[in-house]
This record gives sequence, structure tokens and C-alpha cells, in this order.
Amino acid sequence: MNIKPVPAASSGQESAVINERAVVILLGVAIVLVIMNTMMFNLALPDVAVAFHLTPALTSWIVTGYSIVFAISSITYSRLADFVPIRRLFIIGILSLSLAAIAGLFSNSFMMLLIVRLVQATGAGSILALTMVLNSRYIPVERRGKAMSITMSSVSMGLGLGPVTGGAIVEYLGWHMLFVVTAATVLLIPLFVIFIPKENVQKGSFDFLGALFISVGTTGLLLALTNHSWIGLAVGLVALVLFAARIRSAKEPFVLPSLFQNRRYLILAAVGIAAYLCSFATLFLMPQILVKQYSLSAIQAGMVIFPGSFLAMIVSQRVGRFIDSRGNNPILRIIPVFFLAAVVLFALFEGSSYVAIIFIYMLMSTCFTILSSSVSNEISRILLPAEMGSGMGLYQLLQFCSGAMGVAASASALAMQKNLPMGMAYSNIYWGLTIIIIVSIGCAVLYLRSAMQRQPQV
Repeated sequence: MNIKPVPAASSGQESAVINERAVVILLGVAIVLVIMNTMMFNLALPDVAVAFHLTPALTSWIVTGYSIVFAISSITYSRLADFVPIRRLFIIGILSLSLAAIAGLFSNSFMMLLIVRLVQATGAGSILALTMVLNSRYIPVERRGKAMSITMSSVSMGLGLGPVTGGAIVEYLGWHMLFVVTAATVLLIPLFVIFIPKENVQKGSFDFLGALFISVGTTGLLLALTNHSWIGLAVGLVALVLFAARIRSAKEPFVLPSLFQNRRYLILAAVGIAAYLCSFATLFLMPQILVKQYSLSAIQAGMVIFPGSFLAMIVSQRVGRFIDSRGNNPILRIIPVFFLAAVVLFALFEGSSYVAIIFIYMLMSTCFTILSSSVSNEISRILLPAEMGSGMGLYQLLQFCSGAMGVAASASALAMQKNLPMGMAYSNIYWGLTIIIIVSIGCAVLYLRSAMQRQPQV
């Protein structure tokens, strides 16, 4: 199916024709590998901690640092896509991901491993961000829900295959061999050259100071959370104040200031952010619960996680058709409540058996996929064309920063509760997460009310 791009005032790109089906499949494969790259290392964390004699706080930085850089990379590539050809950006991102993976095969220290993971994150963040931009730029709104759901289906597949593949590799080959899977992304470059539309370079500039300030700000806040560093907190807050001043004075700011004045955008984003925070925290906690509390092997832990991700992948293929025909409001009205039920069930029953965890995670993973697809699609509908790149990029930045916050907060909470029984400590964390989901339900209600008020009166 050949599709002309959706006109976008901000892109200034020439009209092009793309093979929509081939592009969606290609991007889906790339996203699966990217998410697998993220998930596989969650299963390796216990082994890595033993190999390098790491504390829980240091171990969490393998995930937290990756998430921070992933988030910054997402908004950076989204912003660059406004004036740099998107095909070129895809290729740069894939090279960063695959070449770092090759270097990771030879990592023999925690610092080298961390650096490799951070470089990988710069490439991984680009793939998902640029996919969202391409969907918004080239796929008409009447089919965009299906495209967004296919993207989230690929995320779910990666979430499912990552633990199983990672668990098997860690158990039988060692965690270094995880990098071989990610290195395979380099084989996709010829296909990106063929199928991703060719665009012209546009006039534009990149706000390096804005990018620097927000990077330092988020990192400082996470350092304060994980290491209880007052210096990190101070530096982070100062950097965020400077970021706020910078985007108001820069000619072409890293993030458009108008987005922070768009109440509907912020409220809607909060719903998706809460889902990401709880999901990332769960994906950090589950391998530890299954390995430490239930004495499962890495591959067994992966098999416990897999059914939830597989179910989410199956369901997400129907979600796109529902969104395109019925819109996002029914999902925003119902799914956050089911997400809350999943978090409460984790708090009540995570210590009962790993079989209970299988079914509870099936509910959470499915809700996460449906809600993420709907929120991303709705954001693409309410943003102005000139805000699309910056708006989608900021949303992804907030998503993955919240995910990093969830991981960091979970690690800190475990350290603070080290004298409590293991099951009680995990349960307490989930009771804390229920508060976040309750707030997100309130945000969903506010957004739906504002949407009803904007409907024309008959």
C-alpha cells in the first residue's frame, strides 16, 4: 500500500510515497530488537551484580542510566527529525546500537559495561522516537491508530521475547553473549535505505544548551533519588531552572515552551507517564522477585514474564482497529482502572506464588500496551503540526525518565527495607505505586471532561 505523507508544517519535507506495509514491518522488527536489548539485561542483573560485586544501587544504574540516555536520545532525535532527513537519523541510531553491542562483548568491568549500555541507549532511543515521528508524518489519522498499535505490539513482543531469550542466554552462554542479539540490528541498515523515504535537509538549528540542561537536570534528580545526594539534587534543580529559562529565550528551543502551557497535553501525558513508571518498576522488580524470593533460574523467570507480554502483543493488534473506529476515550475511561487492579493484586499476592504473578502480569502488561497505544495516538491528534516533533519527543522523554524514576525509587525502597521480610518489602513498593495510578485515573477523568467540553453543542 503506497501512502502519501501527512502534511506537516514543521517538517517542510517534500511529498514522498512510501510502502506503508513494508515500513511498518521493518520498524516493528527494529523495535522488537531494541526492546529485547532493554529487557534481556534485566534478567542478567543478578549475575552482573555478582560478577562485579555491585550493591543494589549500583546495579540499578545499569537500568536507570540506560533509561535516562534512552529518554534524552528520544527527544533529541525527534527534534532533529524536524530538519535532518529521517532515514539518515535511523541509520545513525542503528549504528550506535549495533557497534556498541560489539564493544560490549569485550566488557570486563562495571564501568565499561555501563558506558557500552549508555551508548546503546543513544541508538535504542532513536528507533522508537523516529518511529512515532514517521507514523505521525506519513500515516493518515484514519489509519494511525493501527500503526501506533502495531508499534506497541512490537514493544510487547520485545518485552516477551527479551526475558525468555535473555534468560536462556544468561543461563547457558553467559551475559556477555546478550550483545550478539543487539549487534544483529546492523543487518537492517540496507532495508532502511530502501524503504524509509528520502527527505531533504531543511534549515534548522539544534539547541545544545537546552539538551544539556535537561540531561543534567534529570540525571541530578535520579542521583539524588538513588544515592541520596544533596549535591545531585541541587545540581538537578538548578539545571532544570536553566532549562526553563533557555527554552523561553532560544530562537529554536530544544522543547517548545507552548507544550508546557497546553493543559490537555500535560494531563494526557501524565496518564501515560504513570503507566510507564509502574511498568518499568515491575520489570525491574519481577526478575528479582522470581530469582531471590522463588529461587527460579534466569530462564524460568523469563518464562514467567513471557505470557503477559505475548497476550499484550495479541491484544494490541485489535486495539488499533478499535481506536480507529471508536476513538481513544473509551480506553482512557476504563483501562486505567484495570491497571490499578493489577497493581493492587501485585501488592496483595506477589508473595503467594509465582503462578499468581504470571496472571497478574498478564493483566498489567495488557493494560500497559492498550493504554500506551491510546495515549500516543491521542497526543498525535491533539498536537498542532508544528508541535508534533517536539511534543512526541517530550512525551517520550517524560515516559522514559519516569520509567527510570520508577526503577531508581524501587531500588532505593528495597535498600531502605533491607531489614524487612523480602515479600513485605516488595508488597510495600506496590502499595506506593497504587497512589501513582490513582492520580493517573484522576488525570484521565480531567482529560475526558475537557474533551467533552470541547465537543460542539447540538
